Amino acid sequence: MLIRPAMREYRHWTSDSRRWKGYTPRPNDIVVATASKCGTTWVQRIVCLLIFQDTQPRPLPVISPWIEARFKASVAEMYNALELQSHRRFVKTHLPLDGVPFYDEVRYIHVARDGCDAALSMHNHATGFSEAQLQDFDRIGLNDPAIGKAYPRAPPDPSEYMRAWLLRMGYFDLERSYWVERRRPNFLFVHYSDLKRNLEGEMRRIAHFLDIDLNDAIWTSLVTAASFEAMSAAGDELMPHTKWMFAEGSRRFFNKGVSGRGREVFSEEALALYDSTLRAECSLALAAWLEHGRLGAGDPREAAD
Repeated sequence: MLIRPAMREYRHWTSDSRRWKGYTPRPNDIVVATASKCGTTWVQRIVCLLIFQDTQPRPLPVISPWIEARFKASVAEMYNALELQSHRRFVKTHLPLDGVPFYDEVRYIHVARDGCDAALSMHNHATGFSEAQLQDFDRIGLNDPAIGKAYPRAPPDPSEYMRAWLLRMGYFDLERSYWVERRRPNFLFVHYSDLKRNLEGEMRRIAHFLDIDLNDAIWTSLVTAASFEAMSAAGDELMPHTKWMFAEGSRRFFNKGVSGRGREVFSEEALALYDSTLRAECSLALAAWLEHGRLGAGDPREAAD
């Protein structure tokens, strides 16, 4: 049943929330919902392994479409392909929760990451686009009256990029939108740092949330296939579009996969600006969750604010 429709429209060089208007859920559909560069592909791969119960590196953009991505297939092509899927469906979004229709029969996995690490990963992402991809973003922006300009090129300096990233405020808006719904039974919060600390344990949590029984005979192979190293090695198969989207292909997309590096790279000024923005935009509990995850800050469902 629809809890509420999308309440706000989001249009960007990469995304258009209006594409969600054609979505018709099936019972037990899964939505992997994240801010950009917070572990989306990682959790998509985990969900894929759990659903199919094998380690085949299936192309994630095909079997788990990014609904609002406006530089992918047309809306009609995407929904036709989604309707033909016979397996349990799982899709992804980078939109705040108020930008998508919200259903009680759909399972939502929200994945978060420390903002410094997300910003640094996004800088690597934005400075690695191929010229053809940048021109495609330019075309989208110039042809959309809601945008009306070419795609802004990312500065080479990470700290300068951090300042621009904070001005957009999308990260904190998105995190607050999911945080207020964290106690719903069809929501699961997963953190990037927890996946790094205890991948097997987090995979078990996800399987339990999705009501997927574990097969002990293949479990170890599934956990191994979900490691960052295994995903990076299979990058061309898992994310085939990165061959043309990035100048260095999937090697650029699967960069380092570590936590805490943002604090080592950004300048003291950029870090001070991030920390002050975090305190201004987030409650104490949300800020702690974003920085430390469930294993460091406790279960979000039990947080007071």
